[in-house]
Amino acid sequence: MYGLKQLNNEARKERPVIPRSVFAAKRRRQLRPFFFHMGPAALSITSVLLIALMAVLYLAQVGQSAVANQQLQQMRSEQATLQRENQDLAQTIAIERSPAYISEQAKKNGLVPADPAHVNVIKIPNLQPIHDPGPNDN
Repeated sequence: MYGLKQLNNEARKERPVIPRSVFAAKRRRQLRPFFFHMGPAALSITSVLLIALMAVLYLAQVGQSAVANQQLQQMRSEQATLQRENQDLAQTIAIERSPAYISEQAKKNGLVPADPAHVNVIKIPNLQPIHDPGPNDN
């Protein structure tokens, strides 16, 4: 009877030692046919499918960029319209704040300037005037 150690030693002696680089080369050689085993018809069909996929992806991106560009142009035109409206409203406010416009609107509504001789002033005894500092008084 043989012991387990003897069997292992004999098995090692019978099997030749293969360097790792040779083992790696054999493994690559086994995998190579798997990758390149396609014939010319299969290779051309695969190429056409890949090219078609790339074309579809390219057209999708071009379409998205065209839509984004159109939205950007629309927003710019809307911005220009809003700026014009803002300028018109600012001009309207400036016109309506002018003294000439206020006077004209008051006359249209039936108001007349007050005559200083006919203005009634109420005097309250022991009332101290409030001092309003002007721009030069600090």
